[in-house]
Amino acid sequence: MLLEDYQAKGLLTVTLVDGQTSTAGVYAYRGDLVLKEGTYRDGSTTDRRPPEALFIHSALIIENDKIVFINGLLPTLNLLPVFVEKYKADIAENAVAIVYVENISKPLQVVLEGVTYKLLPFKEGLVWNELLEELYIEKSELKGQSAEDKVAIAYAAAKTYKSKGAVVSLDEADAFTFVVVKDASVGAI
Repeated sequence: MLLEDYQAKGLLTVTLVDGQTSTAGVYAYRGDLVLKEGTYRDGSTTDRRPPEALFIHSALIIENDKIVFINGLLPTLNLLPVFVEKYKADIAENAVAIVYVENISKPLQVVLEGVTYKLLPFKEGLVWNELLEELYIEKSELKGQSAEDKVAIAYAAAKTYKSKGAVVSLDEADAFTFVVVKDASVGAI
């Protein structure tokens, strides 16, 4: 199974949901997905440093060992081709992808390896809550559902989601990026 393979390779971190939906053979995942593994510590062939890049707060639906739904947060647009390159063999041709990107200024769509990635700007908040709001999913629709089925409900709604962003090349999308400045005043004192 795909998620088990990812787990064995150390590609899944901060896992919140990892299991089968109520539909047999359909699996849901929520958590962070590794884009760039950390280097090995000195003298070790198994002990890695923390990942260098993550697909943060991702939500995936896997059907027939192919990723059919992709959601999450990329800190920068230049990590989108990194994600695609690393996972393209596992992404279904008809995959639905709604990806938040911290450093874009407006909604865009980019086609990579045959899949249209609907890109949305992200300022703050929880990616999952932003997705539910974007897809007009009410909390009451999720009440009583398993964590896995909640991801499946989001996937079902995402299938009919129409992006307001124009389809552009990755190079054209780069023109709508900016440098994200983080506020250092948050956190423990």
